[in-house]
Amino acid sequence: MNEWLTWGVIGMEGVIYKRLTEPYRPGARGWLKYKPRETTEAIVGAITGTLATPRTLLLARYDTSGSLQYFGRTTTLTAAASTSVAPLLTAATGEHPWTGWTFSAGWGSRETLDVILVLPDVVGEVDVARDSAGRWRHPVRWHRPRTDLSPTDVPHIAPR
Repeated sequence: MNEWLTWGVIGMEGVIYKRLTEPYRPGARGWLKYKPRETTEAIVGAITGTLATPRTLLLARYDTSGSLQYFGRTTTLTAAASTSVAPLLTAATGEHPWTGWTFSAGWGSRETLDVILVLPDVVGEVDVARDSAGRWRHPVRWHRPRTDLSPTDVPHIAPR
């Protein structure tokens, strides 16, 4: 990555730009935003939708004390992504690290998501944008299941 694209370390999350041939138009949406993103791994801890057809995935990482920490939610899965991850998911029975938790349906929303807790044993490759503190910003893009990895292979985070 070009060094000038590492704005995250100083708190910038992207750059706004327009074509040189386009004039500035007050009140019009014509500019574009470039946000650097990176690929990493995450653990699936819950889903929206059904086990047969998951709609979004609620993602996690273990902290260094062994607690499963919620990290973010994916964008709506494509039909192909939903089909590829569905057979890997198993509903949690009994105690789950997130039993009793509620998840917001969106930023600033009081509406909660209807989720199905799953065994946290599925690892996936995801595309994320980070802020200067390393937190994931914006919805996460699901790439693919990583059946070659176990949850212990996913990078751990400091306890919150």
